[in-house]
Order: sequence, then structure tokens, then C-alpha cells
Amino acid sequence: MALKRGLSSVGVHRNRSSGSRFPIVILVLFSLLAPLVFFVGRGLYISDQNGVQSDYTKQNVDWRERLALQSIRNIFTKEVIDVVTTSTADLGPLSLDSFRKGNLSASWKVIGIETSVEDDATSQSNPKATDLKQEMSQIKEGRLLDDDHSSDTPAKTIRRQLRDNRRAKRAAELVQQDNEAILKLENAAIERSKAVDSAVLGKYNIWRKEIENDNPDSTVRLMRDQIIMAQVYVSIAKMKNKLVLQQELLIRLKESQRAVGESTVDADLPHSAPEKIKTMGQVLSKAREQLYDCKFVIGKLRAMLQTSEEQVRSLKKQSTFLSQLAAKTIPNAIHCLSMRLTIEYYLLPIEKRKFPRSENLENPNLYHYALFSDNVLAASVVVNSTITNAKDPSKHVFHLVTDKLNFGAMNMWFLLNPPGKATIHVENVDEFKWLNSSYCPVLRQLESAAMKEYYFKADNPTKSASSNLKYRNPKYLSMLNHLRFYLPQVYPKLDKILFLDDDIVVQKDLTGLWSVDLHGKVNGAVETCGESFHRFDKYLNFSNPHISRNFDPNACGWAYGMNMFDLKEWKKRDITGIYHRWQNMNEDRTLWKLGTLPPGLITFYGLMHPLEKSWHVLGLGYNPSVDKKDIEHAAVVHYNGNMKPWLELAMTKYRSYWIKYIKYDHPYLRSCNLTLKHWNEVTNCKNVNL
Repeated sequence: MALKRGLSSVGVHRNRSSGSRFPIVILVLFSLLAPLVFFVGRGLYISDQNGVQSDYTKQNVDWRERLALQSIRNIFTKEVIDVVTTSTADLGPLSLDSFRKGNLSASWKVIGIETSVEDDATSQSNPKATDLKQEMSQIKEGRLLDDDHSSDTPAKTIRRQLRDNRRAKRAAELVQQDNEAILKLENAAIERSKAVDSAVLGKYNIWRKEIENDNPDSTVRLMRDQIIMAQVYVSIAKMKNKLVLQQELLIRLKESQRAVGESTVDADLPHSAPEKIKTMGQVLSKAREQLYDCKFVIGKLRAMLQTSEEQVRSLKKQSTFLSQLAAKTIPNAIHCLSMRLTIEYYLLPIEKRKFPRSENLENPNLYHYALFSDNVLAASVVVNSTITNAKDPSKHVFHLVTDKLNFGAMNMWFLLNPPGKATIHVENVDEFKWLNSSYCPVLRQLESAAMKEYYFKADNPTKSASSNLKYRNPKYLSMLNHLRFYLPQVYPKLDKILFLDDDIVVQKDLTGLWSVDLHGKVNGAVETCGESFHRFDKYLNFSNPHISRNFDPNACGWAYGMNMFDLKEWKKRDITGIYHRWQNMNEDRTLWKLGTLPPGLITFYGLMHPLEKSWHVLGLGYNPSVDKKDIEHAAVVHYNGNMKPWLELAMTKYRSYWIKYIKYDHPYLRSCNLTLKHWNEVTNCKNVNL
């Protein structure tokens, strides 16, 4: 409305103010065009500036890309770069913040692929991303077939082949590395297995008690330690007049001693043992608080230790004496047999006491055996086993020598049990009048006061008497043991004789020994030396100059028990005289201890011919590991040692070779309880004791 009025007024006064219109129009146009020109010009300037900055930024980015690409090529191999290039070509350029994609890690994102599945227009505008999404979903669902690549471009096919080749190559390398590693492990295991002792492995068993408990006697030892300390505190309590505590200690001490008893492992302890340990521990703790004095405790323990050592020495001495006594004592059954046979013999008329075929006793063309024994049963086994295995028993002659105590029994046994067609003769060593103290050094020495003191005074405090109990043996007092050095005197008309001990068993025909060439030597025997044992230095005193000057300490020892003696050579070399000379020199027992093997080694030094070991296998009286094959192939097996087969000490595994030559059906054996059942009972009792 105002405008109308303005225009009206202008029209009214058109005529009046026509002269001033032009300047006003110019002013209005200038006011409108000036801002327009300003803004247009500024816009053109800004556009130019943006173009220049864009070109600079693009150049800067291209420079950085080239520098990064050069660094990547220096770091990674061409194969790695190809893999990255292939991945980016298939999936598009990679960038951070792609945790929305399930086919990549949270650190990568495929640019150009919209994450919203609801934007159909965007999906249609980017068919590559849509195809890729479908492909990845098919891979996840397992519906994509490896051989369906008909729509791939040649470039994709080449890249896929490269990937497949690289994967196959890498898989082959991994398989090769695995095979090499497995081979190395197998070789190392084989080498370690070679170093393992199979014998030790064979002994290991996880079910053994010592595997379950490393110290199966720990509780027993603890209780014994408590007993020792209780004994110490009992003594101290008595000294300090602590009678109540002493009585309490004595009560607990007796309880612990009864609980321990003869137990050696924890399994043998009663169920109350833990309670006993706890109770004793409380009493010992109380005694320690009231009685402990370091000086008194040490003194009492030292006194107890010395007492224990004395007891051990005494028990060891007693054990040695008893073992020797048990080894040399005739069992009651054998003594019974000897007594019954002796009575029967002296009831016989004199004309019935003679053996047949006495003409064979001095026939040098027969096979003669010398057997010196005071054991009827042992001698019967030797004769019976020899005859049983002989090819022609009629050519064998047995010369038995015994003492006067067993002379009747030995005669009576072989009169009742003659050895078939073989010849046998029994003599009494006490009837050898030529064997007296004036001729024999051993008899003279046995009659000396020093020897009687050595043998018969067991409580003699001298060193020799206390340290050599085993030499105080009844067999060293018997001339039956030394008679082997007088064979030519006993059998003057024989040329060869086979000496046998009474603790042997013959398993084969022995006539082949008479055909062995001794090469001028006197004694044919089996050597017993090993690498370092049973040599001369074990039997002789090489600190004595008489021994060290005449003998080699490493000379090999040999065994008595089965020896072939050439009596002609014996006489020629005066073997008995050599024995007498050395026996006289050893009157004070400084050259060797008592026995017959040491003087035998000296007497026959350089005059012994070694026989094949299969003739004579030793050790069945002391060695539990004699090879069974050696025993079975041996002509003679020898029970040398303390474990004689007729004793309860005998090793059960070797007894069968001996008892099979005993006539158990004999009435005298049955009357003295010498039956197979008796030996079985002895064996069972021995096993129970063990």
C-alpha cells in the first residue's frame, strides 16, 4: 500500500522531478551489482586455490605411496606382496575399521561394500561388492564348489593357480619337516634305548611295595630311634633322681619294644604303632625339657655305641664258630646209622668180615680209587655213583680209609651193600704204624703245647685264636685229611690212582682219566683261578721271604676233590719229602694257615697238569649260581664248602644230584629216619626258616 502511494506520488510529480531520476537509478544499480561482483570474484579465487591445493595433495600422496611401496619390498618377499596384491584385487582396497565384516579380522575393512543389507540401491550400484558378499556367504555355508570357476576372468584364474601352487608347495614343505622331525625323534629314542639296562628294567615293577614307598622301613627306624633316646633319658633320669619320669619312660619303652619286636619293615608293625609313636614322642618331649644335658646325652650315646659294637663282634664270632660247628657236625641220623652198623659188624664172625676179590687190590692194570672218609653215607654215595656210571664196574677198585671210630660201620655197610662186580677194601688209618710223629711233621705239631692251646682253648685271647676260628676245625686234627700226601706209602705197588673226596658225586665214566697224558707231571687237577681269585696269593703269605722267593703270587690255584696222581713220578721227585720240608718250616703257621690245599699248592708247584674243566665242577657247597649246564655236563660235581648235601645247611637246588644215589629202601636207613621223606622235611624246614 505504501508502495502504491509512493508510485502515485511519483507519478503526480513526474513532471516536476524528471530531472533527478537518472542519478537515483545509477545509485541503485551500483548498490546491487557491487556485492554480486565481489562474491563472484571471491568464488573464482577460492576455486583456483582449491585446485592448486588438490594438485599438491595428490603429488604428496603419490610420493608417500612410492616410499611405502619401496619399504614394503625391502621387508617382504615377492610372494607375500603377490598375496597381498591378489587379496586387494579380489576384495578391494583394505583399510582399518572393518570389524563389521565376518570374513576379515577386526583390523580390516573392504572399502566400497556397504554394510547395510537393506540399501538395495547401493547394492545394485556396486555389483562387485554384492557378488563378493554372496561368494563369502556361500563359502561360510559350504556351498561354494572349488571347481565352479566358469565365470572367472583370466586374471583371477591365474591368481587362483598361483595361490594353489603356493599352498601345495607350503604343504609339501610342512610334510617334509614333519617327516624329518619324526625321523630325528625315532633315532634319538633308539639311541636312548640302547643305553638302558634291560636287566634293570626287568626287575622294575610298579606294584612293588618299595615303589609305593621310598622308605618302607621309615616307621620302624623312627620307633627304634625313639627307643634309643628313651634308654638314654631313663639313665639320665635315674642319675638325677627323676623317678616318676623314669617310670613313665620305662613304661613307654616296653610298649614300643613290644610293638617293634622283630619287625624290619613298616608292614610288619601292628596297627597301634602310630599311637605308640605319638605317645612316646610326648614323653620324650617332656624328658627333653626336664633332663636334656648335651654332655650327658653324648656320653650315654657313646657308651651305648661301644656296647653295641662289642655285641656285634661277639655275635659275629659266635656265628662263625656255630657255622663251622654245624658244617662239620655229623647229623643224628647219620650218627645213628654209623652206630647200628658198628654194632652189627662186631657181632659178625671174623670169617664173614672179609671182602671178595682181594687179589685186585694191587693189580696196576685196573682203575684204582683212593677215598678217605669218616662219613658212611657220603662214602656210599661216592662209590655208588661211580659204579652206576662206569662202563665196566669189574675193573674198578676202591681203597677206603677211615678212622677206628667208623671202621666197623664202613665195613659193615659195604658188606651189606657190595658195589656189584667192583672191588672194595676198607682200612683203618690208626693201624698205619709207620705214620707216627717221628715221621710225620703234622702229627708232631699236633702233639705240641702251642697247637693244643690253639685248638682246645676257644677263649684264648691271642690274636691268632680269635681271628681264625674256622681253622680250629676237627678235620685238621685228623690224619685222614693229611693222608693224601702219603699215597705211595699207602699203596706202594700202584702206578696211578684217582683221589676222590667224600663230598663229590660221579656222573660219568671216569676211566678216560687214566688215558690222560700228564706230560711228566705228578698231579692232574682242574684249575680254579679266575681273573683275580683263587691264585697263590690268596692261600700263601707272600710277606714271608721263603714264600716270595720261591713262588709266583699270580700262579693259578687248583682244586682237591678229584685228582689223578702218577705215583711213579711221585716217588721219583720225592713229593712226600718236599711236603715234609715245607710243613716243618710252617710249624708256627707263618707261611700259611692250617689246611691241606696251601701245602698242596706248594708241594706240587710246577708239577700239576691242568685237566679239562668238565671233569670236575666245584662250588655246589657255597656258590648258589653254578651254571646248571656245567653241572649236568660235568663228570664229577663237588660240594666243596660248608653246605654239604647231607646237612640242613645244604642248598636245596643242588641236593637232588646227591640223594638220587642213596638206597632209601635199606632197612638201616629207614630205622634211622634216613628216607626221602626225611630230606623233604629238612628242605621244608629250611625254607620255612628262610
